[in-house]
Amino acid sequence: MSRSEDAAIDADSVADAVAAFARGEPVLVHDAADREGETDLVYPAGAVTPEAVARMRNDAGGLVCVALSDRVAEALELPFMQDVLDHPTAADHDLAYDERSSFSLTVNHRDTFTGITDDDRSLTIRELAAVATDPDPEAFSEAFRSPGHVHLLRAAPDGLADREGHTELALALAAAADLPEAAVVCEMLDDETGAALPPAAARAYAEREGLVYVEGASLLERFD
Repeated sequence: MSRSEDAAIDADSVADAVAAFARGEPVLVHDAADREGETDLVYPAGAVTPEAVARMRNDAGGLVCVALSDRVAEALELPFMQDVLDHPTAADHDLAYDERSSFSLTVNHRDTFTGITDDDRSLTIRELAAVATDPDPEAFSEAFRSPGHVHLLRAAPDGLADREGHTELALALAAAADLPEAAVVCEMLDDETGAALPPAAARAYAEREGLVYVEGASLLERFD
């Protein structure tokens, strides 16, 4: 296959990913071999149903997190967790794949029970999408409690220009699809090895399930 054909396929995959996201469908996003080297199952937060949470549990297997833009996180006064933890484990927080972690608070919506069931987590996630459309810290604290079962991720201030993680890649998809600045990411793991699902296997899963697979490099070329 020629380089021009590769470029055309990459462009098609980005367009397909944006269209799928706009329809509320999940997309598989591989960041980069020289970064985490992981493929995440990514959803628009507002489209997450209990069935979507079940799919992330059963088919992906990683941590279900909600990525919020820096603008939304700043308005909600959400910290980076490593900045507020007063414990020795928060010191010398060196990462092999990035300069810092995106983790912020964990939350449950106050209308949930334990917060962990598919119904509870999907409610929390959808309500986070609603908050992202009009972020107000007082309303946020009235609607959510911490700690909880949904991990919040705070994107870098300038998005992909600052950081090329799944947090920023997912939010770039949301922005391109004209959706709230909230997206769900969940790592896909290999049941046999326990490691990250290889890109070839992730592509095969996408094909079986009728989903879009896209490389982070293609998203960066389009959105960065």
